[in-house]
Amino acid sequence: MLDKLVNGFESFLFRHRAWVITSFALLTVLLGYQASQLRMDAAFVKNIPLKHEYMQTYLKHQQQFGGANSIMVAVEDTSGNIFNPAFFDTLRQVHDQLFFIPGVDRSLVKSVFSPSTRFTEVVEDGFAGGPVIPADFNNTPQGLQIVRGNIEKAGIVGRQIAEDYSAAMVTAQLMDFDPQTGKPLDTIAFARQLEQELRQKFEHGQIKIHIIGFAKMAGDVADGAQGVVLFFLVAILITAVMVYFFSHSLMLTLLPLVCSLVAVIWQLGLLTVVGLGLDPMSILVPFLVFAIGVSHGVQMINAVRRRVLAGQQTKAAAAAAFRALLVPGGVALLSDTVGFLTLLAIDIGIIRELAISASLGVAVIILTNLILLPLVLSYTRLDNQSLAQSGRQQDRAEGIWRALSRFASIKVAVPVLLFTAVLYGIGWYQADRMQIGDLHAGAPALHQDSRYNQDTFFITDHFSITTDVMTVIVEAFPEACTYHDVLSQIDEFEWLAANTPGVVSSASLASVAKKVNAGFNEGNPKWQLLPRTTASLVQAIGRVPTSSGLLNSDCSVMPIYLFLQDHKAGTINTVVDKVKMLAAEMNSSQLTFRLASGPVGVMAATNEAVEAAQLPMMLYVYGAVFGLCLLSFRSLKATIAVILPLYVVSTLAQALMTHLHIGLAVSTLPVIALGVGIGVDYGIYILSTMSAKLNDGMAVQQAYFEALMERGSAVIFTGLTLAIGVSTWFFSALKFQMDMGILLTFMFLVNMLGAIIILPALSAILWRNSGQKG
Repeated sequence: MLDKLVNGFESFLFRHRAWVITSFALLTVLLGYQASQLRMDAAFVKNIPLKHEYMQTYLKHQQQFGGANSIMVAVEDTSGNIFNPAFFDTLRQVHDQLFFIPGVDRSLVKSVFSPSTRFTEVVEDGFAGGPVIPADFNNTPQGLQIVRGNIEKAGIVGRQIAEDYSAAMVTAQLMDFDPQTGKPLDTIAFARQLEQELRQKFEHGQIKIHIIGFAKMAGDVADGAQGVVLFFLVAILITAVMVYFFSHSLMLTLLPLVCSLVAVIWQLGLLTVVGLGLDPMSILVPFLVFAIGVSHGVQMINAVRRRVLAGQQTKAAAAAAFRALLVPGGVALLSDTVGFLTLLAIDIGIIRELAISASLGVAVIILTNLILLPLVLSYTRLDNQSLAQSGRQQDRAEGIWRALSRFASIKVAVPVLLFTAVLYGIGWYQADRMQIGDLHAGAPALHQDSRYNQDTFFITDHFSITTDVMTVIVEAFPEACTYHDVLSQIDEFEWLAANTPGVVSSASLASVAKKVNAGFNEGNPKWQLLPRTTASLVQAIGRVPTSSGLLNSDCSVMPIYLFLQDHKAGTINTVVDKVKMLAAEMNSSQLTFRLASGPVGVMAATNEAVEAAQLPMMLYVYGAVFGLCLLSFRSLKATIAVILPLYVVSTLAQALMTHLHIGLAVSTLPVIALGVGIGVDYGIYILSTMSAKLNDGMAVQQAYFEALMERGSAVIFTGLTLAIGVSTWFFSALKFQMDMGILLTFMFLVNMLGAIIILPALSAILWRNSGQKG
């Protein structure tokens, strides 16, 4: 039945091949125009699991207390002393410039020039205070001396002023939309504005500007991702050279390359059609689409060339190759597509868009490389010189295939499988130690020596607060902060959380109220405690404005800020576990401690989402590949022979991550699915040839030898092509692209080795009685 459908489809296509090729050309022009409209999109919400309980808390209180999408600008005086007129003039200009950049929440811009930055001191009559920068401030040595005193009274050294007085901080929260256009905030354009209007404008002489925050990181990542275009061109050049050495024909080199580029154009055009953009992760997909397209194209030109060498005309050879490869090639590409679609189960926008982008790209390869390529090949004439050279190459390779076919003999298969089992055991032990999340300080997407990470390290070293903040949201009832037992519980929670390994400092309404109470009692540290009477408590809290971020307007929500030493996976897990334990013990009908807001809260939610998605994703990927292989081969043995090497390689890839200190994060989670989805191609092509011969009773070793003779060179070339295509990522300015390149190169190469070594060894065991009858 399937053969009849394939034959009928082939007859229709080749009878109308001119019209079909013309239709492809018109669609390419149309989708090429759509591709030209594609834009970069790195929105903050794409990077977080919006349905996670932590993110529900984050979104609920984002407007009141700000979120994780913030910007920190540290203005440094390289002389080591900020108290000079030139510095304070620059600091004021930086504050004002940041204040007026579209997308900044102006009510949450803070620096020593903010009216809400105030000092309080105990005087004979009680309290006195005012703005740190007085209304009548004069930028003179005398005026700066007054400001210095106010800064020390305000207790902002380490937060808004560097501990060594070498820098001052300006912070801001960002809105989700551009107030001028009403559209979602263009994070990348915003990052460019920060660079142009702050760093380029004010960094000169002894003034240095350090900028960190999600928007700035996204901009730096987008800038680094632009280098991908150069890598893509290099990959095309290297692939072209490899295809030429494989085919010995300029025509057979150009056709698979052009058809694969058509697939890339279609993929990019379809992204615009479905309303998606490119982001730093999905910008890598065209690499994969091109490499996968070339690998399947090589299978096609190899099949056509073999048939022409056997004496067929080019058109007949192309039609025969189409019939032979449509089912195995289609199943392989459908396995890739379905494998990528399983990533949709992960509740993180950037991974879902990667899944859609990769699935679209691989799906169109079915059209461009399994249909368009043989149709175009049918019009070509292969020159005798290249055919003769291919024939000689095929004869020379026969000895290699004969040697490799021994892997399908029982004598060699048993040691191979035993070695594979030992290798798997070692890999499983290492893979079990793989950590979830980031394993290095700074922005994990960028290299340690990047400007962004250097800015991060400067701020971390010179300020007592860190960028790694986790916010525990305390939900109570209106006017809850006027009750001693409520604040007492918050104070106890904060003290226990602050003494957790990895927490540098903390802040809450309770801890500030204690300091204010001491101020009302002549600054005596003995009175640095929470007043027990409501009147005294109200007096202490009344000094804390809602703009401080320590309480909302009716005092029903009071955050606890935990400043962590870093955002490494181990640190986050330790703090989250402690907070969960404390919340379970101290939650009541009137008081609820909820995780989490702040940058580390987002990271914690993302890590948990990644951990929760890991096993289901693997089950979905392998389930999809298993189902398609079973449907294609109609044999459980053949399906097992394809799947087991993939599983071993997946485990070894996770072991490699542990060895290279690469954590399982948003950027690396899809790699296993991509590696399995693409890696299955090798096994399907080899076993599709073997299975027919095995069903006819041929011995396993001979069936494998004939499969290698027909497709061995193309399979090995495919593995090398895919690996070289992604190996150019090693030189990326982005660390996560480099990590993905390392892992995918490993998986493509080792999956290829698994298909030519482990698969025949398994076949020797599973079909050990084949060829013994008669």
